[in-house]
Order: sequence, then structure tokens, then C-alpha cells
Amino acid sequence: MNAPQTSKSSACPVQQASLRQALLFWLKLGFISFGGPAGQIALMHDELVDKRRWISERRFLHALNYCMMLPGPEAQQLATYLGWLLHRTWGGVMAGLLFILPSLLLLVLLGWLYLVYGELPWVAGLFYGIKPAVTAVVFQAAWRIGGRVLQNPWLWAIAGAAFVAIFALRLPFPLIVLCAGVAGYVGGRWRPAYFQLGGEPASVTADHPPALIDDDTPPPAHARFNWPSLVRLLSAGALLWLLPMTVLTLSFGWHGELTQMSWFFTKAALLTFGGAYAVLPYVYQGAVTQFGWLTPTQMIDGLALGESTPGPLIMVVAFVAFVGGYGLEVFGPQQAVLAGAVAALLVTWFTFLPSFLFILGGGPLVESTHGKLSFTAPLTAITAAVVGVIVNLALFFAYHVFWPQGFSGEWDTGAVAIAMVALLMLFLARRTALQTLAVCALLGLGVSLW
Repeated sequence: MNAPQTSKSSACPVQQASLRQALLFWLKLGFISFGGPAGQIALMHDELVDKRRWISERRFLHALNYCMMLPGPEAQQLATYLGWLLHRTWGGVMAGLLFILPSLLLLVLLGWLYLVYGELPWVAGLFYGIKPAVTAVVFQAAWRIGGRVLQNPWLWAIAGAAFVAIFALRLPFPLIVLCAGVAGYVGGRWRPAYFQLGGEPASVTADHPPALIDDDTPPPAHARFNWPSLVRLLSAGALLWLLPMTVLTLSFGWHGELTQMSWFFTKAALLTFGGAYAVLPYVYQGAVTQFGWLTPTQMIDGLALGESTPGPLIMVVAFVAFVGGYGLEVFGPQQAVLAGAVAALLVTWFTFLPSFLFILGGGPLVESTHGKLSFTAPLTAITAAVVGVIVNLALFFAYHVFWPQGFSGEWDTGAVAIAMVALLMLFLARRTALQTLAVCALLGLGVSLW
């Protein structure tokens, strides 16, 4: 790493960041990273750019732009990227792992408590309030993403077509992503102005205190692109995917539950354009409808737990896998907890492995193109389609929460009232998802006891 920068400002020179300091920071971040990707990225910006000055504003945003273009959790990928830039490959690997490890452990523990004690009246009451709040949170996600992306009639049309495709035609999520990408490619060539979003803010200037990795700091040696390094990385990544998949296939067969979970979430990892909410409909289609690993109610409860714990929201897949492995008893009835824990660990491995490869393999290319990355036209169209898909997910949740016996039964007045409180908190009071879930959980407990 280059020497600390001292020339841009009269501010005190920034100190070299040791690997130990960095690892302690990433571990701390893993425990406090509530608030979804926006909150997690804001935490990293506050600590790394403003307080520690390990990286400049422009370099931070440049890395973030790249992570936003990728499938996968952008906050976790950003942590991996910055860890790699500061301390080579192992720095990036440890940053990414420590960012998700607390969440994995918490969700396995909460999954066990949920399955064992979930029928207790007070626990059921808490979840009675959380479920309508989750429905409101998903609606807010569609609103938030739509407000950022749907800037013209073409993108609105793509979002509407995606909603019809998944809601009315029941088309699979990967096909919708593929069609949106093709539409974006064609639209980008025909009407490029309508399919260009993103880029670095114009407000970023060169007038800032010096940073360890500053605007004009050349990439360190390990961040310079070369083909042999890329080939070695891709070969290692292929082995890290192939070896556990081979062991699972030999042990349980290709159609074994653990094998199918690993294969399904490998595909899910490559389809998470637009964040976790974008891939949740695909997870629902597979985990609930196709394979029956968990029920619709358990899926909603899992999302509530994912919203309530630190780390990326996509970690809800660990809950999905734990519930599936526990219920299937793949190691026998006496080893249900072990089966659930192994399933959660495997699914986390196969979900996040591509993210590490994207960062460690693409990082050197990104470092050679400062200030030139932006959203591509296909990605813009895919993100627009994601809005329609998330609206469908919100309606799915609303149906199961507000009409628990179906449309033939009565609607749940208490759940509707709690959902309205959640919407007011999110849209008018501007409260976070975590604060909203906490208040609604208490309301649900009160309604349930009453």
C-alpha cells in the first residue's frame, strides 16, 4: 500500500490501516449493520471515508457503482471490495465473511427458537404483528426502488410487463430477468437516453482531507489486472463450487434435498439484480411452491427475522435453508437441528461464493477505470422489471396476512390495522424498518392477548 497522503489538505495525515484494525472493524460492522443496504453503506461511508479516511469519497463511490451493477448483496460486496483494496485477497475474503457471519449465526439460532417455541402464545402474538409490518416494508421497497429507477414511460412499461408476467402469467423469475435484459439492450441502442441511469454524483469534488487511498493514489500492485491472476482465481472458484457439490451429489444423489438446495441457491445468487427484494419472489417460487421446503407463513416470518437482524437481507436464505433442512430430517429425526444448520451453512456458501468471485476477479478491471462505470442499459431494464416483481411479492404477502383463510373467509381486521400503522411509520414518520417491526410486534402481542 502506498504511503499516507499528506498533500491535499492541512488535515492531519491519515495513519496506515493494519490488517488487525481492519478485521476488527469488519467484525464490528457485521454486528451493527442494521437498516438494510442503505444503512450498511452509510455506516461504511461514515467510518471509512469520514472518520478513518482509509479511502476517498470518489474512490468509495466508484467501488459502490461497480457493486450496484452486480447480482448479489451490494453492501457485502462493497465490504469485500474495500477489504481487498486495503489488504489484498485475504483482506477482501475476511471482510466479506465477517460481514455476514454474525447474521448467519443469529438466523440459525432464531430459526431453531422459531421452530421449537414458535407456537407459544406470546411468540405467536409477536409474529402476528410482525407479518403485516413486513408486508408494508415490501411495499415501501417497491416504492423506493421505483422512485429511483422508473424515470420515463419506457421503464414504467417494463415494470408493468414484469408484474403481469409473474402475477398473471406465472412466468419464472429468471425468464423475466432475461427478457428485461434483452429489452434493455435493444432499448439502449435505440433510445439510449432512456436507459442510462447511475454514474457518480457531480457533487464529488477534489477538495477533501487526504485519505489513505486518495483520488489520485495509483492502484496497489495486487489491484492491477493480469490474465494469469484472473485464471487462477476462476479456477479456484470453480473448485470451491465443484468440490462440495460433488460430495453432496455422491452422498445424497443429484435429487437429494441438500444437493437441490445448493444448486437452487447457486442460481439465485446470479439473479439478485436490484438487491434482496428482487430475488425473494424467485426464492418463494422455488422454496415454497416448487420444493415445499417451508410454508408461505414461514417465508413471511423468515423475512421478518431477516429484517430484524444485522447483515444483508439476502441472509434470509439461511433461515429458509434451516427450516427446510430441519423439517426434512435429512440426517434422521434425531439430528434435525444438525440437518438445519448444515443446510443453512451450505446455502450461505453457494449464495455468496459468486459475490466474492465478482469482486476479486472484477476489482482490478474496475480500478483501471476510475469514474467511468455506470449502469448498463440491460441492467437498468432489469432493475425496472424488479419493481414489478416486488409489487407482486407484496401482494402475495398481503393476501396471506389479511385473508389467512383465503378470500372465502373474513379478512383480519387487526392485521390490516397494524399494516396501516406500519405504512404511516415508514412513509410519514420516516422510521426505519427495524423500528417499525419492533412497534408492530408489540401491537401484535397486545392484539393477540386482547
